[in-house]
Amino acid sequence: MDATDQKRLLREMLFARRFEERCAEAYHERQIGGFLHLYPGEEACAIGVLEKARTGSDYVVTGYRDHIHALKSGMDPKALMAELFGKETGCSKGRGGSMHLFDPDVHFMGGYALVGGPFPLAAGFAKAIQLRGSDEISICFLGDGANNQGTFHETMNMASLWNLPVLFICENNLYGIGTAIERSTVEINQYKRVAPYKIEAAQCDGQDIDVVMDHAEKAVQYVREKRKPYFLELMTYRLRGHSMSDSGAYRSKEEVEEWAQRDPIGIYKRRLLEAGVVSEDEFHAMDKAILDEIENEIVRFAAESPEPRLEDIARYVYTEKEAGSHG
Repeated sequence: MDATDQKRLLREMLFARRFEERCAEAYHERQIGGFLHLYPGEEACAIGVLEKARTGSDYVVTGYRDHIHALKSGMDPKALMAELFGKETGCSKGRGGSMHLFDPDVHFMGGYALVGGPFPLAAGFAKAIQLRGSDEISICFLGDGANNQGTFHETMNMASLWNLPVLFICENNLYGIGTAIERSTVEINQYKRVAPYKIEAAQCDGQDIDVVMDHAEKAVQYVREKRKPYFLELMTYRLRGHSMSDSGAYRSKEEVEEWAQRDPIGIYKRRLLEAGVVSEDEFHAMDKAILDEIENEIVRFAAESPEPRLEDIARYVYTEKEAGSHG
């Protein structure tokens, strides 16, 4: 990877962090309503994996902590922010909010509020690809907290039995809401849980984007060439609470500080500084440009966009038939 791409990846992770921080501010300003689950600390996961996929072609599905997966898949950040603001210009016309982002034009097939809900959907996309005979793959991002759901085991079984081209990415941030993984799961190494289903699997550091990309490249190649499922576990950590109402009091100060030293942006920034790829001045200029873009283009667009019309409250609920059609 050349210096241009390295700078781009640093910018993408920094943009993701600043975007999420601005979302938190907008939530406190009551511009964003409903639930809001943010991604700081895990940026290397979504960005690193999807860097090695064919974004816009491969199908991506995830849970409700979905903003950065949507952005990396190619969603317009203005449409994403407008959706969070509940505006008509949002990717789901203001009807879905944070947990229901959707953009089929770039094959981002949704964030989903139901825990364990994305598993069978990802298998379904992979089955459709298989029936079509095309070379895309389905990529399913999941959290460790969802893996005790029945849909996890049902999907792993059928994905392996039917040789479906689906890549499962487990972002293991060690907590299911406020429950530590060792208090809810016998096998805390999630990649080992797919062994009974004869699915190839691996585990790696999810805080170092270079490590993530190395493992993701191998995983993507395996699924695309062998047309079989693969499970990759990324060990990561969220630097905020589960949601905006979560103080994170169940985690010790020492644990949070320890993981903060492994901030994926800090790790990559130091590496590029040491290699002479970027300077401190360039980094600060990059940060300023990102903040300006988010505030003056993205947030402004969302704030100035129209609200959904009351008379359209029933739209997008049922199939809309053309005039004169029957049945």
